[in-house]
Amino acid sequence: MEWATILLVLTVVVIVVWLITTYNTLVAYANRYKNALAQIEVQLKRRYDLIPNLVETAKAYMVHEQTTLQAVTSARNEAAAALSALSNSGGISALATAETALQGALSKLSVTMEAYPDLKASENMQQLTEELTSTENRVAFARQGYNDSVMTYNTYRQSFPAVVVAGRFGHGADAELLEFADSALIQAAPKVTF
Repeated sequence: MEWATILLVLTVVVIVVWLITTYNTLVAYANRYKNALAQIEVQLKRRYDLIPNLVETAKAYMVHEQTTLQAVTSARNEAAAALSALSNSGGISALATAETALQGALSKLSVTMEAYPDLKASENMQQLTEELTSTENRVAFARQGYNDSVMTYNTYRQSFPAVVVAGRFGHGADAELLEFADSALIQAAPKVTF
């Protein structure tokens, strides 16, 4: 009788330790991807702050391109609003859609700026463009870190035996990856002919 009691107590202890470990791991992974998302927010806010300066600098040179400048400003405002509403459900996909539109508008601005050599030569414009490029790289790096954290969380949450209790601990749904449509930024390799 004594061995049965000891075995029962050991089984209960093992189950309790396993539950505590699983819960703590889920919380740690969830906090890690939430922190990674906060890092993306910091970089996106930095970029949103740079865009009005870029537009103002370009206005002086691009008098006939007001629609392009307005499109950039509008896309920036929509992306900033999506970032502010990120905590709502579906916020990640709304942010991704707004970011894709902003990237498209910035790409169009970049193409339009090619027609204004004085604008491209402006020291202020060069500095703003460099800062924006640096920020784009930071956003990409932060997004990669976020998506890696989401994958770690989702993989652990979906794996056995954690999947058995994850829903009961408030971790019933997958975290959503943040994917921007980078096709506007990716250019085809240049063709060189001699």
